[in-house]
Amino acid sequence: MEIIKYPQREQWKAIMERPYTDNGAVLDTVRHVLREVRRNGDAALLELARRFDGAELAKLEADAVEIQSAEAALAPSLKTAIRAAAANIEAFHRGQLREEAAVETAPGIRCWRRSVGIERVGLYIPGGSAPLFSTVLMLGIPARLAGCAEVVLCTPPGKDGKVHPAILYAASLCGISRVVKAGGAGAIAALAYGTDTIPRVDKIFGPGNQYVTAAKQLVQQEGVAIDMPAGPSEVCVLADAAAQAAYIAADLLSQAEHGPDSQVLLLTDSEALIVNVEAELECQVAALPRGTIARKALERSRIVLLRSLDEAMELANAYAAEHLILQCADAEARAEQVRNAGSVFIGAWSPESAGDYATGTNHTLPTNGFARASSGVSTDSFVRKITFQQLTREGLQGIAATVTEMAEAEGLQAHAEAVRVRLR
Repeated sequence: MEIIKYPQREQWKAIMERPYTDNGAVLDTVRHVLREVRRNGDAALLELARRFDGAELAKLEADAVEIQSAEAALAPSLKTAIRAAAANIEAFHRGQLREEAAVETAPGIRCWRRSVGIERVGLYIPGGSAPLFSTVLMLGIPARLAGCAEVVLCTPPGKDGKVHPAILYAASLCGISRVVKAGGAGAIAALAYGTDTIPRVDKIFGPGNQYVTAAKQLVQQEGVAIDMPAGPSEVCVLADAAAQAAYIAADLLSQAEHGPDSQVLLLTDSEALIVNVEAELECQVAALPRGTIARKALERSRIVLLRSLDEAMELANAYAAEHLILQCADAEARAEQVRNAGSVFIGAWSPESAGDYATGTNHTLPTNGFARASSGVSTDSFVRKITFQQLTREGLQGIAATVTEMAEAEGLQAHAEAVRVRLR
C-alpha cells in the first residue's frame, strides 16, 4: 500500500481518487451485447452462456427439480447460517415499513402518501468464482416485504449448466421461483428489454463486474430504472493508536479480496500503527486463497497519516466510502460526525463482513463517492411512494385565491379556471 504522511489539503483530491481504467473497450463490448440480446432474445443468451460461461444450455430457466434439489446439496451448517442471516435481514428491513398518517394541511384538505411495490423487478446475482448467495437475501427479502408482484433473478450458470445450489436455496427462502441462467451484460439486457423467457422489468438491482455496471448505466439511459451505478468494492478504516493492527489488516483484506480493482484506505494519526498494520497485512495475505487478487488491490490502495483524528474524520467524509469502519477509542462519538458513507461499522467488534452477511443491514451500497448523495438498498428501493389529496368544497374555497393567483402569474389560465368552475 502507498503510504502518504501528513498530506496538505491540495493533496486530498488525489488521495480520494478511485482506481481508474479506461472502459471504452468495455462500453463497446456491452453495446454489442445489448444489441444482440435485443435482436435475438433467448438465442443470444444461450450463445453468450456458451461463449462466456462454457455452458451448453437446453433452456434458460432453472426448473423446479433443480431448485428443490439445491437444499439437499448444501451442508446443514450452511443452511442454518443462511436462515439465520435471512431472519436478521428480514427483521431490519421489516422495520423500515411505515404507514404514513394523513396530514390536514388546511381545513378541508387531506394529503397522504402510500408505498406501492414496484410491479416487476429484476435481481442480478454474480456467480463464477464467488457466487454471491448473500446478495439474494439482501435483494430478495426487501422485494418480498415491499410487495413486488414479480421478481426475476438472473445469475450465470456453471460449466455444468447449473446454478450454484446456495443461490437457489436463498432464492427459495425469499419466495423467488423464477431463476434464469444468464450472466453479465446479457442478463441486464434481457431484464431491460425482455425475451421470450424473461419479462421486461421495471427496475434492475444487483452488483456485478465492469460489464454489468456499464450495461446497467446504458439501459438506464433508455428509461429502465436501476438501483445504483455500483462499482468496485471499497472500505475506509479510521483508527487511532489503540486500535488492533490485526483487526485492521483483516478488514482491509476482506475488501481487497473482492477484486484487483477494489480499494482500501486506512486513515490514522499513529505512525506506529501503520508499521504494525503493514506487518499484519503481509502475514495475513499470505494465508488467503485469494491472496493474489488481494495483493493487486493493495497495490492501488493507500495508508494516510494525518495530524489528528479530527482531520482523519474530515478526510473520511470527503472520501464518502462504501464501508466506513471506526476503530478508535471514541468510535461512538465519531459515528455522530459521519456525513458521507454507505454503511458505518462502529468499534473493534464490528467487522465489515458482519454487515456483508448477517447483522441485517443491506450490503448493496453506493461506491465511488456516490455515498455523498445516494443511499444503499432498502425496502424503500422496491416501492413507489404515491401521493394522494382529497379536498372538500370548503377546502377548495380556502385555497382558491392562492391557486388562481399563482396560476395566472405563471400564465396558465386553464389551471385557474379548473378551480373557478367548481366554485361558481
